Order: sequence, then structure tokens, then C-alpha cells
Amino acid sequence: MIELSGVGYSYGDSRLFGDITLSLAPGAFHFLTGPSGAGKTTLLKLCYLELAPDEGQIDIFGKDAAALNRDDIAKARQRIGVVHQDCQFIDHMPLAENIMLPLRVAGRDHAAEQNNLRDLMAWVGLGDKADALPPELSGGERQRAALARAVIMSPDVILADEPTGNVDWDMSLRLLTLLVELNRMGKSVLLATHDLALIRQAKAQVPARVLRLRDRVLQQAGSDL
Repeated sequence: MIELSGVGYSYGDSRLFGDITLSLAPGAFHFLTGPSGAGKTTLLKLCYLELAPDEGQIDIFGKDAAALNRDDIAKARQRIGVVHQDCQFIDHMPLAENIMLPLRVAGRDHAAEQNNLRDLMAWVGLGDKADALPPELSGGERQRAALARAVIMSPDVILADEPTGNVDWDMSLRLLTLLVELNRMGKSVLLATHDLALIRQAKAQVPARVLRLRDRVLQQAGSDL
């Protein structure tokens, strides 16, 4: 669904990485590892077209991203759910309204989605937090809310950037369980993380591929993880 072929990216005169080849097939589960500064977040941004590569080609849902206009890109992004480590919410808006923002942006009838919203919030364990304001939530609750917001549009691909970086181990496992469930529903998942213990836990549940971004190249990690 998302394919990168020979992709490179630089910041100014500094080359971050090059010759990246990556294919996110339907139903795939990939981990993305690598040291801080290697470019994991940048690679995810390329996958959801926030950034354009300096070289190479990105195909998204069968189309060359370079040939897409603004409306085409917006439609493609509706099929991609993104979970950021530093999840941002509108603090004065109740949590349920924050989660439904993607529906409003897409022009969907949010009133018709109320049942789906209730089911989704219950699924992530926030069924009793619909009227809570974001500052009232714990770190784990915010991350689960970010996941709910990312999947409210029922995307085909989930991109998660260090979603467990600021939560404890038990909450990390809970978030991982939700992502594994999404993958078993047919969603493709690309999860960037430093947590090797989390990767080992996931590989016991789902056939996950582990990719390592280091020294400007992307390689498949060995079986020692």
C-alpha cells in the first residue's frame, strides 16, 4: 500500500539517509528501530506525505506520490492513521470531540458516527472519559486517545512514532495489544520504537518484520532481537 524505492532525504547539506526501499503490504506488521537521530520520524513523515523525498519514488495506494495534487494527497492521508509520541490535543475541547476531529476535517457527518465513537473509546479503555479534557488525562490515557483518533477514519495503514516512549511497561503492553488487534483486522502497522523488549513481546503474537535504520541505510534486523 505504501512503497518507497531508492528514497533519500537530506536536511540542508546533511544527508540523513539514502537508497531506502520499503514496502508496506496489506496486513503487514513492521517495527522500525535505530538510534536517535537516524531518521525514523522523517521516514514516517515520508510515508504519510508530510515530506517529499530528495530522490527516489514513493507509491501510495498504487499511485506515484509525486503526481498527486493537494486533494489527492488529502484523500490518501485519510487512509493512513498516525500516532505521534508527543500527541497534541485541543485542551479546551472534550476528549470525544478531539478524537472526532479527523471526521470533521474530512467533512463526514460526525453525528452519524456516535455509535462508532462510543465503541472505539470503549475499545481503547476510555469509555468513561468522553467529557474529560486532555489536561486531565494520564500519559497512558493520552496515548490511547491518540490511537483512537488515528483509527477513527478506519484507515488501511497505522504509522506509530514511539507511542510507548512516555508510558510504563504495563501501558506499553496495552498499547501493543491494541496495535496487534488492528493488524489482525487487516491493518498494516509500522511502529517506530527503541524498545527491544516490546518487539520481542510482539513477535510472540504476530509475524512482525524488524527494520533497523542506521548509518543512513535501512536493513532488516537479525533474529537476535
